[in-house]
Amino acid sequence: MASKYAFRVENYEHFYQYPQEYYMAPFRIFANLYFVGNRDVGAYLLDTPEGLILIDTTYPTTRALLLQSIWEAGFNPRKIRYILHTHGHFDHFGATDLLVSLSGAKTFLGAEDARMFRERPELALIDDARYTHLELFRPDVELQDGDIVQLGDTKIRCVSAPGHTMGVFAYFIELREGAETHLAGLYGGIGVNTLCRESIQRYHTEYLRDYHIPSLEKVRGEPVDIVLGNHTQQAQMLQKYQRMTADPSAPNPFIDPTEWQRFIDHAEALYRQMLEDEATGADQI
Repeated sequence: MASKYAFRVENYEHFYQYPQEYYMAPFRIFANLYFVGNRDVGAYLLDTPEGLILIDTTYPTTRALLLQSIWEAGFNPRKIRYILHTHGHFDHFGATDLLVSLSGAKTFLGAEDARMFRERPELALIDDARYTHLELFRPDVELQDGDIVQLGDTKIRCVSAPGHTMGVFAYFIELREGAETHLAGLYGGIGVNTLCRESIQRYHTEYLRDYHIPSLEKVRGEPVDIVLGNHTQQAQMLQKYQRMTADPSAPNPFIDPTEWQRFIDHAEALYRQMLEDEATGADQI
């Protein structure tokens, strides 16, 4: 028996073999913030007078899609100066080494996940990265709770939010366009695959469960009005983009001051449902 909440590499065979089918056109969300990810995992580009900031680099098998998206958005990947990571799983740093070799960008990762790379590299799940070679990178900056990352006129406030991994970070980005100001929020890991019974028994990581709900509560009150997903569907990025292009004159569908609360509620409900299913045996397949 196995947990329905655990990651199953076989479920991603089609994605790994045919990544081009998961292409998603890049687009501007608001101000200097762009989506450059794919249909499964998010990646975000910030254009500043001092160069580009990239948040997450997707799977190793979707490196080409990421590079293409950056070009199609109107930017040169060689102009990337900073690469931030939401956490240290392979589907969020798959193109990091390639982009660093092209641009010389400085890399950022939560200090606890940097330690994970050194001491428990198996927790980066690179054994689940099929059809490609992947190595762990050495971050230039090990992020601490409350750090501010700034390039040009763009500031990113970094909040430690352990749970999915010990080094998960939430990023809060101040965006301005004319007289309009908004706060974008990206929570770095709401997935329960690493919190389910099968995963914690395999990796002896039961301690992760002590952090997940407190981390959600820690950021619940943030005044976010643009919610970003580190996996695309978490914040319905594709659906919002389709609404945006269907009616460009309508209000920006990415701007919603009520969504962050619903997002955090949803993340908590996912976790509590998993615990309830484990208690009743409904998690088994």
